[in-house]
Amino acid sequence: MNFTISNFSKDTSARAGKISTFHGDILTPIFMPVGTLGSVKMIQSYQLVDDVKAQIILGNTYHLYLRPKVETIIKAGGIQRFNSWNRPMLTDSGGYQVYSLGENRKISEEGALFRSHIDGSKHLFTPEKVIDIQRNIGADIIMAFDECTPYPCDYSYAKNSLRITNLWLDRCVEQYNKTQCPYGYHQSLFPIVQGSVYRDLRLESCKRVADLNLEGNAIGGLSVGEPKDDMYSLTDLCCQNLPKDKPRYLMGVGTPEDILECIALGVDMFDCVMPTRNGRNGMLFSSEGIMNMKNEKWKNDFSLLDENGTSIVDKTYTKAYLRHLFVSKELLAMQIASLHNLSFYLWLVQQAREHIISGDFKQWKEIMVKKVTNRL
Repeated sequence: MNFTISNFSKDTSARAGKISTFHGDILTPIFMPVGTLGSVKMIQSYQLVDDVKAQIILGNTYHLYLRPKVETIIKAGGIQRFNSWNRPMLTDSGGYQVYSLGENRKISEEGALFRSHIDGSKHLFTPEKVIDIQRNIGADIIMAFDECTPYPCDYSYAKNSLRITNLWLDRCVEQYNKTQCPYGYHQSLFPIVQGSVYRDLRLESCKRVADLNLEGNAIGGLSVGEPKDDMYSLTDLCCQNLPKDKPRYLMGVGTPEDILECIALGVDMFDCVMPTRNGRNGMLFSSEGIMNMKNEKWKNDFSLLDENGTSIVDKTYTKAYLRHLFVSKELLAMQIASLHNLSFYLWLVQQAREHIISGDFKQWKEIMVKKVTNRL
């Protein structure tokens, strides 16, 4: 993998860059649609390319391991051949999913013992096993196995959690260095900064991650319920203490406002289920604000979904029609809303990139934050 930075913002820490992988280039800053099971819900691969303009999508190690199982993906020739997405992919290690299992998992230095949410069967994720699974899935970017701390958690829990994450990280790197992608191309390993909301732990984690000198770095354990100011402050701290010449990936964030503010802090990569999950429930994000498409106010509004939108659904469907579909419980409503939201997110980061390059990102960002947080 290669990462180059072409432009820096004059008065923020934002930057425009390019990540080059075996399956293609990714222009940053970038939003990555979440395809947990290898598919982005409600969206076909050609729509991700033609309408959403996605450059990279995610898969999840925990879910793909349980279903369809790694053996099936190996027989298919890797995840991109299996899901017909011949572009870059990233796999999350499954640490967050294991964390979310609550009482159905047990964390130790050895790894994470958990029960499948599908059939209750027991499984053990060790750092070595997680690397091997991701090697066989075949994503271009793979993540180190970590423990995602809950919020709130006390200092002693966070400190011990970071200790375990660091032990796991060393074992992930060792296993990564001993193995190869079975499909003949390079995969990049990103370590994950943890430390909850404690600045000294975050700094310790940043130093350990930076010293590894891997091809990119991730910031995890944020957007899990902590106050927004803490999220921004800790993201800023991490960006200031991670290598400037490596891509920075803020995991699981977030709203359009969060993405804009964190681009300004120096983040290059984002993912979140919000555009598709909220879209399926009738929430639309747009260049003028947030809309609940089930509201009565849209019943006779025949304007397009987003007058500034560039996607095919924005140029085709009206607010009144989409409201009708939601009220009628038509499945098409969820597809249109998901397509619209993903297209908007990709449009937003592409606009951010253009304004970084043109030199007026800060002014544009301040205007857009007010717009995207407006409730219509």
